[in-house]
Amino acid sequence: MRVAGVEVIAEGGGPKAIIMIHGWPDTHRLWDAQVEALKARYRCVRFTLPGFEPGAAKRAYPFDDLLDIIRRVVKNACPRERVTLLLHDWGCFFGYQFAMRHPELVERVVGVDIGDGGSRRHRSELGVKGMLIVLAYQIWLALAWRIGGRMGDAMARAMARAMPCPSVDPRHVHAQMGYPYAMRWFGVAGGIRAVAVFKPIVPMLFMYGERKPIMFHSRAWAERVAAAPGNRVIAFPTGHWIMVEQPAEFNAALLEWLAKTDRPT
Repeated sequence: MRVAGVEVIAEGGGPKAIIMIHGWPDTHRLWDAQVEALKARYRCVRFTLPGFEPGAAKRAYPFDDLLDIIRRVVKNACPRERVTLLLHDWGCFFGYQFAMRHPELVERVVGVDIGDGGSRRHRSELGVKGMLIVLAYQIWLALAWRIGGRMGDAMARAMARAMPCPSVDPRHVHAQMGYPYAMRWFGVAGGIRAVAVFKPIVPMLFMYGERKPIMFHSRAWAERVAAAPGNRVIAFPTGHWIMVEQPAEFNAALLEWLAKTDRPT
């Protein structure tokens, strides 16, 4: 189906739905291995964030519009039910804000590698060196979006190779994918304002990779999440893309937690 101009793909059976939202520089294909593991028991609903699809025209999407697209996907693909969110990277940021705005639509949250990134406590733990790393790659990608064209694409692909990103062929990365960074740092399309640190009020599974130059959550936030009943925090010996680097282990942990927190429909 198409919802708000976005192609939505639903696969699998089962009474419960899992909404999968990716981040930079991915598409809905990021979740291929998870769909294969989950679709026998759950309905897997995924889509590519607007502007991330191949050949997308240069544009930044207002923050509220992005959250509304998620709402419309949930309402159209999963009517009359609360869903589980499976989120990564920018998908975490948008998904967390969506969950706080629409708690009546969310039953559980699975966050991958992004926690309270950007919070005061997180910035304190990053220190000067960590903050410089964040500024370097994020402003680079924001500039790639601003410049656009072949030069912007080359800049985005260079960053994808430098990280490196195991989830996608760098040749398929393009500058338009960087518009969330331009929203954050340049204030395009109204910027990103009125956001709060995510404090889950529903069961949450948080999984993160330990082998990265910087973390995208604070220790205190992870400890608070882990302390709540039904929640779990798991560290993996990977980088940012756990689901690609260790898909079998990731899927096993995800399925185990989902089974423990499933409620009758």
